[in-house]
Amino acid sequence: MPLPIHPVRVRWWIFGFLFSFATLSYLQRTSFSIVAAPMMGDLHLNHTQFGLLTGTFATAYALSQLPGAALGQRLGPRLTYIAVGILGLIAMVVTPVAPVIAGGAVLFALLLLSQLILGASQGPVFPMFAAVVQSWFPEKRWAYANGMQSAGMDLGGLIAAPLIVFLMQGFGWKGALLWLAVPAIVLTLWWGWYGRDTPEEHPAVTPEEIAELSGTDRTPAPPLTLRRLLTITTNRDVLLLAVSYLCMNVAFYLLSTWSYIYLVEVRHLEGLDSAWSGAIPWLGAAVGAGIGGEISDRLATRMGARWGYRLVPLITMPFAGLMLLVATHVSTPHAAVAALTIAFCAIEFNEGAYWAATMRVARADTAAATGVLNTGGNLGGVLTNLVMGVLVDAGAWNGAFVMGTIVSLIAAGLWLLIDPDRRLRAAG
Repeated sequence: MPLPIHPVRVRWWIFGFLFSFATLSYLQRTSFSIVAAPMMGDLHLNHTQFGLLTGTFATAYALSQLPGAALGQRLGPRLTYIAVGILGLIAMVVTPVAPVIAGGAVLFALLLLSQLILGASQGPVFPMFAAVVQSWFPEKRWAYANGMQSAGMDLGGLIAAPLIVFLMQGFGWKGALLWLAVPAIVLTLWWGWYGRDTPEEHPAVTPEEIAELSGTDRTPAPPLTLRRLLTITTNRDVLLLAVSYLCMNVAFYLLSTWSYIYLVEVRHLEGLDSAWSGAIPWLGAAVGAGIGGEISDRLATRMGARWGYRLVPLITMPFAGLMLLVATHVSTPHAAVAALTIAFCAIEFNEGAYWAATMRVARADTAAATGVLNTGGNLGGVLTNLVMGVLVDAGAWNGAFVMGTIVSLIAAGLWLLIDPDRRLRAAG
């Protein structure tokens, strides 16, 4: 008797594309810190200037969350991700080309512009993914899908260090960045051909797959009026989630942007050793995001959303803060890598809970509400990159990691005030 064949649901192919966009987005943004040392030497930039460049990306990324979500809600995921791919491609090309055509203040302005475009282009990536999850996935899988999407971004960080270092050895830092144009072109064209906004629009979706979504609130998002947007942005639970996510992302950006520089400048790792050591924490982050999403869904199913989503950050965020302190006190470079890896894993354990909790509160307004969430999260990136540039130039690495520990504790504590079961009642 032949075994029954269970074809892969179209929603998982859609997920695969958006997972790839997340991977590419983090490969693009993380590559900037990987090429920092040779780029800063060639272009005569100091750490404060580098912090300003990365802060420009983070600012543009943070401020484009709500506009990107609103525009994405109007355009739909298919057109939105095409725009993301094209603008990201332009930004990545500007950075290596700018030193060839300009110098001095004009060159620095072009580098700022490239980071501005890159940040703005990636603004809709995660809020629109949450909207796709709300349309394509059963509610009991929301945390897992969002956790795995975060694993996609962590995968981009994982492969960035060894890939960029390898490319730099053959093509220099400029050529390494130009090579990133290839996957951006392929992914954008392929998504434009296959992607659809809803399951009902896709010709390959079966009635069985549609039936699996029964019981999940898939109410179409209404147009975002100013009054409706104001109600979303002032909702208690949305704001608490955003502030907590801001604190979590201070620790996240400390690790994602600055841990590689710490390993090179303070722990004196070099070459491929530094590349692989810089990649290992991202592996821990990717594993943590996937497992954390699965555990959050299971706890929410068993205990209810309030404590199911709350329990993970209450345990893992303080533990992450502890491991940040451990990283600065261990004696060997590779022990520091291990501590940073565990810290990054513990931080990313929480991605699924944050995004699924916001989706439960917002429902049809998921794109806008998660835009608020990610605005808060990336304001944490703005603060981190600006403060870190000053602290590192002052040699205060230990103070930087203490800052990460403090905000991790605050992020966890705020979850005691968050209730994902309080539904948003947005005005029309």
